[in-house]
Amino acid sequence: MTSKVYYSKEITPEKLIEIYQALGVELPGKVGVKVSTGEAGSKGYLKADLIGPLVKSLNGTIVECNTAYPGQRNKASDHLKVAEEHGFTSFAEVDIMDAEKDFKIPVHNGKHLEYDLLGENMKNYDSFINLAHGKGHAMGGFGANLKNQSIGFASRHGKAYIHSCGKTESPILCWTTKYEQKDFIESMAEAAKAVADYLAAENKPIIYITVMNALSVDCDCDSKQGEPVMADLGIVASLDPVANDQAFIDMVWSSEDPGAKELQARIDRQEGRHITEYAEEIGLGSTKYELIEI
Repeated sequence: MTSKVYYSKEITPEKLIEIYQALGVELPGKVGVKVSTGEAGSKGYLKADLIGPLVKSLNGTIVECNTAYPGQRNKASDHLKVAEEHGFTSFAEVDIMDAEKDFKIPVHNGKHLEYDLLGENMKNYDSFINLAHGKGHAMGGFGANLKNQSIGFASRHGKAYIHSCGKTESPILCWTTKYEQKDFIESMAEAAKAVADYLAAENKPIIYITVMNALSVDCDCDSKQGEPVMADLGIVASLDPVANDQAFIDMVWSSEDPGAKELQARIDRQEGRHITEYAEEIGLGSTKYELIEI
């Protein structure tokens, strides 16, 4: 199967709306826009002036879940303060979906995970945009739509369960649990597939957009996030998260920017590219795509 990936080299609020419209999907009802609000001190999170017009045009709500690691976003009251400081409350409501509790969904045929844990408030939405920021990541190699759908949608305890490859739900114990790196990458893919299966069963559409700017080797979850190492690449959008992540990876590898090698090294050190091949293997999407420039 070959999926369609729409691409804009230009990164503007207008292009973000245009690339969303190119997907041809009407998002019904209450729309949840899953972004990373960015840890306090980080720099690369998606900014209000860029994503605000799209979110407002859909009357969308910014949705997030608390972190498993210690920081300024591991409980809802503090998380909301960071979201406000980073400008998200200036254009939309912000819902920390696991503020009160979470719920369990099955992982079908997983090698590592038996289930996933999502924020309870996710049930309140009729459709979603997985709006990711493409960048590096200390543990996963890189973060884009697949990470945003797995670690991102998971509740605090769900994040711990994924990070420990299914061994514990404890946000304390998960950081001392031993696992193979490839197993963690595969656990993220399994969680992302579980979310896709859950939404399909509930007849709730989801679309995928990745903004490839401020390309640091560090994630927005890093309070000491480094400066960008290479030039912006643009925006990609698809109905297939695997194809969209693959397009991001391919652009990083085909870039002639000298700094691209730093991001490539971070990704490969963590076996990050394995996530798309494993996600394809378990039926989440396709690594084969047609790039359509708009």
